[in-house]
Amino acid sequence: MRTTLFAIAAASLLATAAQAAPATYAIDPTHTFATFEIDHMGATTNRVRFDKKQGTVEFDRAGKTGKVEVVLDMTSVNSGTAGFDKHLQSADLFNVAQFPTAKFVSDKFVFDGDKLKEVTGQLTLLDKAQAVTLKANKFNCYPSPMLQKREVCGGDFETTIDRTAFGVNYGVDWGFSKQVRLVLQIEAVKQ
Repeated sequence: MRTTLFAIAAASLLATAAQAAPATYAIDPTHTFATFEIDHMGATTNRVRFDKKQGTVEFDRAGKTGKVEVVLDMTSVNSGTAGFDKHLQSADLFNVAQFPTAKFVSDKFVFDGDKLKEVTGQLTLLDKAQAVTLKANKFNCYPSPMLQKREVCGGDFETTIDRTAFGVNYGVDWGFSKQVRLVLQIEAVKQ
């Protein structure tokens, strides 16, 4: 009898552990937007997006832990103006010929109760990595009615970086801002 109770308890514990395992999600590029904003001489704000991005998320809701990797194709930079896009891709700025991708990698999710507060990791741009904290403005998981009720998790995240920390110095001597606001709206589908 004691052996049977032990076996039932062990099976129950294993079932609970299996349910608490992190789930893997693939970033949905049609519902994910990566943009940046930079002040233009105090007069306007330049807003630019990256059209191609990919990545994965591992998320353990019960354990409040996760990992994320997002890769941006820097050749897909899109300001809406071809000449500006060409300059952004040049060696003056993103040098896409030598550094065609940028990457954000994190293994630290910070919660305030059940609410995701921030994701901390490393942003690599122009082969230079810097610590970055993405503030979560929104975050939710839901059964997608468009994907046969598969779980989708997503949120709006933002941070501000000093672009000169990555060696993007163009125009600083003329008064262009060093500060760049990064905005990442991401949705990922459970695999």
